[in-house]
Amino acid sequence: MKRGCWLFGLVLLIASAPLPAAEQAAVKNRAPLPPNAFTMLPLTAVKPQGWLRRQLEIQASSLTGHLDEFWPSLLAGESGWLGGNGESWERGPYYMDGLVPLAYLLDDPALIKKANKWVAWTIENQRPDGAIGPLKLRNEDWWPLMVMLKTLTQYQEATGDPRVIPLLERYFDYQAGLLASRPLQQWAVYRWGDEIVSIVWLYNRTGKPALLDLARRLHSQGYDWKAHFAAFPFTGKMAKAQTSLKTHVVNTAMALKTSAVWGQVSGDPSDRGAIYHLLEVMDRHHLLPNGVHSGDEHYAGRDPSQGTELCAVVEGMYSLEHLLAVLGDPAFGDRLEKMAYNALPATFSGDMWAHQYDQQPNQVLCSRFPRAWTTNGPDSNLFGLEPNFGCCTSNLHQGWPKLAANLWMATPGEGLAAVVYGPSVVKTVVRGGVRVSVSEETEYPFRDKVRLSISPEKPARFPLLLRIPAWAGGASIAVNGRPAAGVKPATFHRLDRVWKNGDRVELTLPLRVRASRWYGDSVALERGPLVLSLRIGEDWRKLRQIGPAADWEVHPTSPWNYGLALDPARAEAAVEVAEKPVGAMPFSADGAPIEVRVRGRRIPQWTLENGSAGPLPQSPAAGSEPIETLTLIPYGSAKLRITAFPLVKEATDTEKRR
Repeated sequence: MKRGCWLFGLVLLIASAPLPAAEQAAVKNRAPLPPNAFTMLPLTAVKPQGWLRRQLEIQASSLTGHLDEFWPSLLAGESGWLGGNGESWERGPYYMDGLVPLAYLLDDPALIKKANKWVAWTIENQRPDGAIGPLKLRNEDWWPLMVMLKTLTQYQEATGDPRVIPLLERYFDYQAGLLASRPLQQWAVYRWGDEIVSIVWLYNRTGKPALLDLARRLHSQGYDWKAHFAAFPFTGKMAKAQTSLKTHVVNTAMALKTSAVWGQVSGDPSDRGAIYHLLEVMDRHHLLPNGVHSGDEHYAGRDPSQGTELCAVVEGMYSLEHLLAVLGDPAFGDRLEKMAYNALPATFSGDMWAHQYDQQPNQVLCSRFPRAWTTNGPDSNLFGLEPNFGCCTSNLHQGWPKLAANLWMATPGEGLAAVVYGPSVVKTVVRGGVRVSVSEETEYPFRDKVRLSISPEKPARFPLLLRIPAWAGGASIAVNGRPAAGVKPATFHRLDRVWKNGDRVELTLPLRVRASRWYGDSVALERGPLVLSLRIGEDWRKLRQIGPAADWEVHPTSPWNYGLALDPARAEAAVEVAEKPVGAMPFSADGAPIEVRVRGRRIPQWTLENGSAGPLPQSPAAGSEPIETLTLIPYGSAKLRITAFPLVKEATDTEKRR
């Protein structure tokens, strides 16, 4: 090559080199798509810090970091997603969908090498017709490919790999040519909204109208979730004979976002707004105190001894992240925090080497037993490697990393919105192309202070939106020590000013204990986004070792059948809160960062039934047992727990003096 041509090529290479995520502006919706309330930032623009980073490090050192070394579904040479003849459906893509963001958020060289091995096989083995994935894809179902598309878009954001966008264009052309003869079937019929996410992602980068045509074809072949919830007949626990894919709780968790993300393409306001009716009917009939809908693994009603599948937790979180972006309603941030800081950690052992298929709000024994699940098996609430079925083993990995990546979003005014709170640093570009870094120092949700340090490369005016949860009465904001006016719960508080390096914002969210009412007139206690549960002694009994992992039963070593002796309207006055250090493993019984003491009585007639806490005694429950002081800890820290308590009569004057 002549020297001049070589230099010209070098200049082109430098000019086209991908920018780091911290230097990229968020990619907004391109016309004719309507603008969203917020825009997700590219992967790695937000990095976890403090306790949240330690939580991701726990995950990296446990199943996510090692599962592909010993689990047959993911072994090199066996997985169809690495060219083998083994598992060739959703497990490889599920694993990558969490491994890729975890690796790049932690900047972990070993994890990045693992993630890149999986991604590279897909990229390097795209076939001439545009097809990707295993040659013998199970059932020719489009569903696992939809998961792989999400993995590729995250990888492209983190690395800027120039091969990804052309690969996606070829793939979507390939799919468009086949949908008439190979339409959506089985799981893809119900999960088509996940592909709309990737189509919109690519359209916003290429502007090719054919992509929106493809989205419309998927909609025409997919299940109509809006109609499903408009006339919702599934108002109680399902009988096994009634179950189908439309009553499957994981499908419903994915469907939370479907109408809203489809509404970007349809332009129909009723599509964007359908989520509110969906939540109204699901909350009324199936919401549990931990913030998730029941499903073990189909709709199961509101009894707190029913369960929820782990896949439904992580998929529900992912849906809420998209609902926040599309609609910008702070209520979705409240829901996401409740789910992420309770239901997500509760279903793992503290070290994240073991997980459950089903978790129960009232979970007093984890053992191999044929409980009153809707369709699941006797292993479902064991803590282990692959209890009941391996979908959660492969899908559990996305929960924490995607939450960390989406704590912050871009606003229409080229500013930033704190949509969920957690220790982090965000680096991005704001109004006028100014690079900015915002450091969020906090031990939230265990403490009430959130401190932000603003560091623009030069003074810049841009909006900063802070979510004020609905429960946060009396919340306050101070900018450089000066109080801000008009801070109201259930809003995004807007600070629009010229920000300078060294500016400080302090947000205080009062964490008062409050009572909420549940199934059978029961009561749950909550503190900020945290749900509180009875601390029950835990006896972990190993059933079997599986490589570096194990299956465990957990048996109680202390009584569990208590009711609360308090007036729900005066819950704050009835408790004592003790704060402890936020240590290395906050989501474990021994490491719980807060303890709440409250009075209660044993209810001897409340006993085990079918391996679970029996039917809730009707409040107020009869009983003359002496008053005791009970210790409650965060739901996510308690692997055995009572969360929905019956009420019993309050302490007499004599008992109060004891």
